[in-house]
Amino acid sequence: MTITSKSRHTESSKPDWLEWATGIVSALLVLGIVGWIAGQAMLHQETPPEFRSTIHSTQAVAGGFRVEFELFNDGSTTAAAVEVRGELMGGAAASEAAQVTFDYVPGKSSARGALLFAEDPVGRDIRIRAVGYTEP
Repeated sequence: MTITSKSRHTESSKPDWLEWATGIVSALLVLGIVGWIAGQAMLHQETPPEFRSTIHSTQAVAGGFRVEFELFNDGSTTAAAVEVRGELMGGAAASEAAQVTFDYVPGKSSARGALLFAEDPVGRDIRIRAVGYTEP
């Protein structure tokens, strides 16, 4: 702590309680962050990409129908060039198929996209799944 007397600044030999409190809180924060990072490094297990999808909406557009969906990667590793195929089911067989490619889908995250169909998908079974990817 600096003390001013007669236009001169001098340092106090004894630190103020606020300096001690700030130092202790800072040290605890640094130790906590280092401990968390070390724990993540030691306990983290890499798992391959694992995909699932959710359909969000279906809309009529010029020349067909747009099915918007979200693709989730539940694995911990990133997948690149993820090919997603959507099929409109007409009974037991697919009556129409569409495909889209995502540049990448990071681990433990998701990406949104849309498939375009010529036939109306409303009231029909739509199957959307990832059919392939590469490792980045």
